[in-house]
Amino acid sequence: MDISRPYWADYRGLLQLLRQAAPATDELPGPQQLQSLLPVHAVNQRGTPIRFRPSALLPGVAYEQNIFQTGEVSTRANHWHDLFNALVWCRFPRLKSAMNAAHFAQISSHHDDVRHGGGRGPQRDALTLFDESGVMVVSTSRGFLEALAARDWNEVFLQQKSLWHKEVLVFVCGHALLEKFLTPYKALTAHALLLHIDGQLADLPREEVLHSLDRGLAGALGEGRMLGSTRSLSPLPLMGIPGWWPDAEQDTGFYADRQVFRPSAATQATAAVLEFAAYQARP
Repeated sequence: MDISRPYWADYRGLLQLLRQAAPATDELPGPQQLQSLLPVHAVNQRGTPIRFRPSALLPGVAYEQNIFQTGEVSTRANHWHDLFNALVWCRFPRLKSAMNAAHFAQISSHHDDVRHGGGRGPQRDALTLFDESGVMVVSTSRGFLEALAARDWNEVFLQQKSLWHKEVLVFVCGHALLEKFLTPYKALTAHALLLHIDGQLADLPREEVLHSLDRGLAGALGEGRMLGSTRSLSPLPLMGIPGWWPDAEQDTGFYADRQVFRPSAATQATAAVLEFAAYQARP
């Protein structure tokens, strides 16, 4: 795994710590090692500390319900998917906790069983999609974000290429995406929450922006103002981001691949660009 690639930016430090802790083993780090990386404020919505527990010790538990009630996150041994889930808990503990609480609220109110014929319902669909394959795209340029929502790939990847990594930042929070980065492929697509930020936040170090996103989005989700359905998420072919695809030049021909960079249909709704200041202002 080449952790120098740009998509590992917010997880590189954690991965380096795990390598240093177990440099000579083929086994993946277990719950105890992952637990040591959690920040002290990682708690569920009831204030119970989050703990990564071996799945073998939690037979038959309901995953989301167990996290909400006990703080225990079932974690399978030697399993990349669960390792990356734990790392997202380490980086976005408030957001993950708020997502868990939203899942539990829907389950407890029987919305899934009664209103949606046994399905998860629109909010849990959105929560699941974001949890597995979500990213946050933040920018001071609302026009750029609107072009991204409209899937104007030529505009966002070629015409405004210089904005990426400067005025446009991407934060990965989907743990399934992190697993896919082990063997990336050109069509790898995320589901993006598009956030317009002010210059004051944009001028902060990346780490502080990440913590602000964690706090603000957790608050918005807890108040029911975010991720009401999958329509709030916009598709983003990640390997189109300048510098993210190592196997070919990202030129006009690269972006002409309609199997990857699909244009928006005329009747297709676009995700809304959200004003993050409205979330940031709340405690």
